[in-house]
Amino acid sequence: MSEGCCGPAAIEIERFTAQPSGGTLPVVVIGAGPVGLAAAAHLAERGLDFLVLEAGRQVGASVARWGHVRVFSPWKYNIDAAARRLLTAAGWTEPDPEWLPTGAELIGDYLAPLAKTFGERVRLGTRVTAISRLGYDRVRTTGREQAPFLIHLADGQEITARAVVDASGTYDTPNVLGASGLPALGEQTVGDLIDHALPDVLGADRERYEGRHTLVVGAGHSAATTLLALAQLENAQITWAVRAGNASRTYGGGDADALPARGALGTRLRAHVDSGRIRLRTGFFTHHVQHSTDGVEVVSRDPSGHEQSITADQIISATGYRPDHSIASELRLDLDPILGSTRQLAPLIDPNAHSCGTVPAHGVDELSHPETGYYAVGVKSYGRAPTFLMATGYEQVRSVVAAVAGDWEAARDVRLDLPETGVCSSNLAEAQEQRVGLATGISGGLLSTPLPLADVSAAGGSCCG
Repeated sequence: MSEGCCGPAAIEIERFTAQPSGGTLPVVVIGAGPVGLAAAAHLAERGLDFLVLEAGRQVGASVARWGHVRVFSPWKYNIDAAARRLLTAAGWTEPDPEWLPTGAELIGDYLAPLAKTFGERVRLGTRVTAISRLGYDRVRTTGREQAPFLIHLADGQEITARAVVDASGTYDTPNVLGASGLPALGEQTVGDLIDHALPDVLGADRERYEGRHTLVVGAGHSAATTLLALAQLENAQITWAVRAGNASRTYGGGDADALPARGALGTRLRAHVDSGRIRLRTGFFTHHVQHSTDGVEVVSRDPSGHEQSITADQIISATGYRPDHSIASELRLDLDPILGSTRQLAPLIDPNAHSCGTVPAHGVDELSHPETGYYAVGVKSYGRAPTFLMATGYEQVRSVVAAVAGDWEAARDVRLDLPETGVCSSNLAEAQEQRVGLATGISGGLLSTPLPLADVSAAGGSCCG
């Protein structure tokens, strides 16, 4: 475990970042997750004044909701370079670089100590409700770029800023059950029987699932992780529903998979399906759901009109996430009509053409909107593409902060060294499971945050770490 920050070094960093340079307005960072705090670290290194606004009551609030999940990538791939430098100067002890942390360890051993170095510049329980330009609605043009950003908060206060880095993520906006992108008929009426991805099946939520029949909907790694956890409950029935005609996309390439951890997860899952422990239903297009005497009935209707149904006690919807751009509705955004990312970024992250390991490095140019000075970064920048990597987010904010500082040479020198093999190791995951005695009951979970891989929208993290 790493130590918190203390002593003169931490005080010096806090004093250094607390004073605006030349009376300029601060840069506002929305979200105190891994990417948001990495942005703060880069701003601190460059001596730029900033505020981090976090809606949750703790840093990494979304990460805390999957804190029981152990990730696939070791610490050495999960720590931003600027954050490491600030923490080291503050007396922090870096965790074992080869250890696979849980979400809770990411917070306790990294995010919380990092936030402490920023002092009051991190404001918890502060939800942003809207962003505009001071005195300018979306229509007005002349002088627009010289006007500061105006940020409205849920408590009725407002803040002005020179730039906005939106790292608010997508974890609060999961995709619906309906196979057509719309809520299934009746979906809202059975909300009490639907959980979203990665419940703590073997811990806090165990009583909800033990001895009951659970339907898991989704074909990504969030679904796979949850299915493997459910399979450890002796008295649980498990049904898994996917739209595809088979589950090969989730299984991956097994021993031949380019990402060993992905292959190991798929191999374990396939063994449970082959043995009958998990009942797989393919070609399942959720159309409507309703309460029944035995729990909840979920009916599939495929494009040809063929119907099939499943009755279970509860549903886990692991169908991914989508971005919510509503807080920026008065800004001039140029969003790709398919993914909801910037138009420049969309072809680089298109899941029809890329896996997480083939997305090229990108930075401020690909993240820019017509609204100069506003940048959505991290998983939110990817819209509905599930190809996001945490390390990609770190490079994004390094580039964006360099641009905000006026260092365009550094901003455009984007680099990302993430070999498809070697980042994630199934052998490492299995060895660590033996060391921790399967304390979490989940084999690796996801690669860096609870993200489905390659076919489902992302939550707030990475498929490769």
